[in-house]
Amino acid sequence: MTGNDLAARLAEAAEVAARHAARTDRAAEFPTEALDALRSTGLLGLLVPTEHGGLGGTARELVTAAEALGRVDMSVGMIFAMHCQQVQAVVRFAGERLRKELLPRIAAGECYLASVTTEAGKGGHLLTAEAQLVDADGQLKIDRFAPIVTGGSHADGYLITMRSPGADATASEVSLVYAHRDQLTRTPSGDWQPMGMRASHSVALRLTGRVPDHHVIGEQGGFHHIAAQVFGPLAHLGWSAAWLGTAAGALSRVLRLLRSPAGRERFDLGSELLLTRISRARQRLDTVHALLQQSLRTLESGADLAVPARQLQLNALKITAAEECHAAVDDLVTALGLRHGYLQDSPTGLERALRDLRSAALNYSNDRLHLADGRLALRDQGVTFA
Repeated sequence: MTGNDLAARLAEAAEVAARHAARTDRAAEFPTEALDALRSTGLLGLLVPTEHGGLGGTARELVTAAEALGRVDMSVGMIFAMHCQQVQAVVRFAGERLRKELLPRIAAGECYLASVTTEAGKGGHLLTAEAQLVDADGQLKIDRFAPIVTGGSHADGYLITMRSPGADATASEVSLVYAHRDQLTRTPSGDWQPMGMRASHSVALRLTGRVPDHHVIGEQGGFHHIAAQVFGPLAHLGWSAAWLGTAAGALSRVLRLLRSPAGRERFDLGSELLLTRISRARQRLDTVHALLQQSLRTLESGADLAVPARQLQLNALKITAAEECHAAVDDLVTALGLRHGYLQDSPTGLERALRDLRSAALNYSNDRLHLADGRLALRDQGVTFA
């Protein structure tokens, strides 16, 4: 796939997302029009290999796409990045039978995948599970409640973490299983009225049903390996790209306003305070961009991502992007003041960007990552860098 081909597909999807962003945010409504555009442009199949009808894209192209979509609607950027994370897990770890059944449908735009990893009572612990798969007449029985499932009510399929079957299975023996929506009874619960990320429509969902045993992705109890090789790295890269796109889009709109005839009349472009705040915002984004690109090169190198220095780098990307992108937009709100920094109807869109980016530090908590990083740092006495 050429860069121009990807750019054209992204331009079409981003235009649709931008057109509906204000409405979906206001109504806390899933961006169905944007998802339809992702289907029709083939972008849902970005990471599907060409032999299965996909675009054969790479992690670098995922980062490019998530950033471009994040510039117009962070919810859409995150929805897309998380879908691609699920697709890559299928590409890398699903058995040949499931790959042949599922990947062509994803490539054709027929299957948007949602992630079901949250669970009541375990906090954000990705590598543990309480609900257990049950062997039932040659199939696997699913009964799973998740308090947050991004796009859950609109997904065509789900990748679900569950405790492995068997009386002796522990909470850390986690399996990843695929289920199509036709194989499940889906029961949403509660309302979705968050501060930001309103169009992600991340409602609580109960899923019950049965799937054939070849729908297990990877080995039973082997999700920890999938998490280390795909879920963690692609989450941090894709999320950070979407956050960077959101903050970069906000800065771009601010600069266009300041350089417009109306902006030149309203703002003193020689103000040292204004220039300093713009500079600081740009510095934050350049820092995130540099760390994102370095982390991407680490992934592309094929090196073992379980090495502490590489885990620390990927975790640092997520933490830094979450903090600095939000801080950059906060700087811009202060720089522009009440009318163009705080009000919903400003063409800068800073108010929505700030609300959306506030979720970044909470989306797999930065505090939890810092705890993990402290343990990892203790294993790297030489303080080596990826």
